[in-house]
Amino acid sequence: MVKRMRPSATYRRRLLRWLVESDRSGKSSHAVKHPWWQVMCLTGVDYFSTLGYQPGIAALAAGALSPIATLILVLLTLFGALPIYRRVASMSPHGEGSIAMLEHLLPWWQGKFFVLCLLGFVATDFIITITLSAADATAHIVENPFVHDFLHGYEVPLTICLIAFLAAVFLKGFREAIGIAVFLVAVYLLLNLVTIGVGGYQILTHPTAIADWWSLLFSRNSNPVVLLALAALVFPKLALGLSGFETGAAVMPLVEGDRSDTETAPAGRIRNTHKLLTTAAVIMSFFLITSSLVTTLLIPPPEFQAGGAANGRALAYLAHEYLGDGFGTLYDLSTISILWFAGASAMAGLLSIVPRYLPRYGMAPSWTLAARPLVLIFTVIAFAVTIIFRASVEAQGGAYATGVLVLMSSASLAVTLAARQARSRRGMVVFGTITLVFFYTTIVNIIERPDGVKIAAFFIGAIVFTSLISRVWRSTELRVERFEMDPIARRFILEESEHTIRIIANRKQAGDEQEYSLKETEVREDNHIPSTDSILFLEIEVSDASDFMETVQVEGVQVGNYRILRARGSAVPNTIAAILLYMRDETGKLPHAYFGWIEGNPIQYLLRFMLFGEGDIAVVTREVLRKAEKSPRRRPVIHVGG
Repeated sequence: MVKRMRPSATYRRRLLRWLVESDRSGKSSHAVKHPWWQVMCLTGVDYFSTLGYQPGIAALAAGALSPIATLILVLLTLFGALPIYRRVASMSPHGEGSIAMLEHLLPWWQGKFFVLCLLGFVATDFIITITLSAADATAHIVENPFVHDFLHGYEVPLTICLIAFLAAVFLKGFREAIGIAVFLVAVYLLLNLVTIGVGGYQILTHPTAIADWWSLLFSRNSNPVVLLALAALVFPKLALGLSGFETGAAVMPLVEGDRSDTETAPAGRIRNTHKLLTTAAVIMSFFLITSSLVTTLLIPPPEFQAGGAANGRALAYLAHEYLGDGFGTLYDLSTISILWFAGASAMAGLLSIVPRYLPRYGMAPSWTLAARPLVLIFTVIAFAVTIIFRASVEAQGGAYATGVLVLMSSASLAVTLAARQARSRRGMVVFGTITLVFFYTTIVNIIERPDGVKIAAFFIGAIVFTSLISRVWRSTELRVERFEMDPIARRFILEESEHTIRIIANRKQAGDEQEYSLKETEVREDNHIPSTDSILFLEIEVSDASDFMETVQVEGVQVGNYRILRARGSAVPNTIAAILLYMRDETGKLPHAYFGWIEGNPIQYLLRFMLFGEGDIAVVTREVLRKAEKSPRRRPVIHVGG
């Protein structure tokens, strides 16, 4: 009889420790500051890499109108997105971004739900960045003339292999990537400059290309105003060229500032981030315009279609066509590298954003603070998206544009609301106008390509569903980061340590001496507490029940002969349990807490606890203590009478 071998407990512990252990280099890398131009290259692997597929998608979407629609996109970049994110950088210099700005503007549960929705679009943006970039890298591999015959038809497996390789890097530990990013961006932009320059030379030496494009442009309508209007209607499909601004704001902690910078006023870091954003926008605008012109004028329209040689790789097509397969292969290798590394940038963004919000809301397990489990989850999702879209660049363009545009719309809205709070009429008009443009662009993109909002809705639904489950599952944790006790509260606790500590939980009403006298009489009779024993009242006021972890401030108050500890917390039972454990650790004695029974539907009280932080306080307090302290002999005692 063969007995199946099961992994030993030691093996399972080692595997779990390896999965959950955070990458030390990832932690320390944020403490190292870099010149702004180096950090620009780190964000540029995402931003500049869109040149690999942007011209082809623009040609498919706008046809002969592509250069005009791209010009509108460039104007929106320089006079819309750039001013918005310069303001975001000034208002959130520690990398919180526009989501944190909106989070502070919207309190309670509606703010949390709004953030969850935005996180759904963030997930759409970054996940599709990983899958779309890998798919386009695959397109450059497959269409290379040296390997075309061997790899054609294997796009999906190749894309999955690239994503798996990306995940393997993060599972090993993602180390400092600034140097690699600088090299990749420099080489890639140089090769693009050469390719576009040769394309421009071909246009100048063959004037018929301009004449053919001009006749095609005016073949349907000769009115320039109508053409501009048509381009304005089409340009939302080109929104992929706007990516990278949110990443630029998120990496601000890496930007080197002045020696005089402080944590509260990093003026040098803000100024250098402005340089980063402006330089990246100007460089990208130049390449967007020039690449759109040369690809539209030199590449036959059928080649942009699915199955065409320029589909998803317009500039690579020109590199092979006019500079030979040797240079074209070098261009392919550079494009493949930067597209793959763009996925690394997106993965790093996800690993930064998810732990920043969901665990803090209690809407994700505590192990999501570690990188490796999240890498596995995001990789599986990326595999699924790749298979569903069959590694098609064009099919994923709508989802990518939707994620980018929603984030930019939220950033412009946050800046407009901030201008309103500051009572800046000029700021409200300028940023409000930009907000309307971004909202228009987003709505048009959603109408034209609804698949993007469908994917975002899936991510939003998944995030909300799993977040609510996690919030319920973690509701009986202590949920207190630390205490701030005033001197009077400390004195009350030390005085009680001389005898049995008896705490009476009270819901404050009038707060006068008569209220405490009646409460004391009731609790002593119900629980047979001798009149000679000292008591201490404990009152908890709910601050924001939608919060999860917070610092609890406790103050001591004397009302007549009665001593009261008053505290504010997100949930009454959890805060009481944490204070009782604090008393035990400070005094070395187990406190006794006294409650009264409640009457009513228990489900109603459960919902009140989840939504408003109250409910059946005695029962929940004991459960919180039971989970926090496994030993019954060291657990504070809960009494319920009445």
